[in-house]
Amino acid sequence: MGLLDNQVALITGAARGIGKAIALRFAAEGADVAFTDLVIDEVAQQTVSELEAFGHKVKAYASNAADFEQAHAVVEEIKAEFGHIDILVNNAGITRDGLMLRMSEQQWDSVIGVNLKSAFNFIHALTPIMARQRKGSIISLSSVVGVNGNAGQCNYSASKAGIIGLTKSIAKEMGPRGIRANAIAPGFILSDMTKALPDEVREAWIKTIPLRRGGTPEDVASVALFLASDLSSYVSGQVIHCCGAMSC
Repeated sequence: MGLLDNQVALITGAARGIGKAIALRFAAEGADVAFTDLVIDEVAQQTVSELEAFGHKVKAYASNAADFEQAHAVVEEIKAEFGHIDILVNNAGITRDGLMLRMSEQQWDSVIGVNLKSAFNFIHALTPIMARQRKGSIISLSSVVGVNGNAGQCNYSASKAGIIGLTKSIAKEMGPRGIRANAIAPGFILSDMTKALPDEVREAWIKTIPLRRGGTPEDVASVALFLASDLSSYVSGQVIHCCGAMSC
């Protein structure tokens, strides 16, 4: 028996990275998984194959999470295909870093659109479905920089701070309908992006973390599993930091 048996999870931006790790963890615990990405390329198809190995239903959908109409359309398609949707993970995200003095309007708009508006889009599309079911878990990826800010990331920090305000508001609005909403704030997570940093930069960053290591996508996936399952049935409106005490 898995923690997510008979559950259907929708995860945005899950072809790779943290989203993929969450999808794999959910499938290992019994969930059927629908995931979106901007395009369904060879990487996404490989993720589908890895998920199917767990023996549950899996389907990938090409969708721009920042587009309101596309988000609503893909949610309706997933509902028709899977019958119900019990878990939403708002994972889609990008960075377009730069100091405020040099940041373009396009850099600002694109990050807010993908990181924050996409969460609104999918929550807006899914809450009526979850409300009729009288249950649902909404998990949105924030960041420690959404709590503490970070020079050179005003757009990213603002988007991730917005996720926190959105999460807390949805928890209050939708709690009477049996819907829980929580956020995860990862810290320094080892990924393709961080692996590209010079060794000395990465090592200096890790020295600022009390646990003296970077996190892994699987570390974040473990928190997501807790929030998706009945283990957290009385947890809502919270921000769980997954950062090795980098921010506490």
